[in-house]
Amino acid sequence: MGSNNTDQHKHSIATFAALKTAIANDEEQLVKELLADEPMQELEKSYLLDLAHLNNNRTIIKLLEDIPEK
Repeated sequence: MGSNNTDQHKHSIATFAALKTAIANDEEQLVKELLADEPMQELEKSYLLDLAHLNNNRTIIKLLEDIPEK
């Protein structure tokens, strides 16, 4: 079981890194695909929202605001 949990953690880290890059590059469709309406930790969501606000992309900001928190 430990390796499954580790694999999920690695996937989570990779997804978060991909989200940061997609947000920075204003890739709305990729952000939508990566989010996939999965709940997210409050701190992660807050960080990604701050990043989205830097680019002032309202679509990405809305996508992030609509994601439920864990």
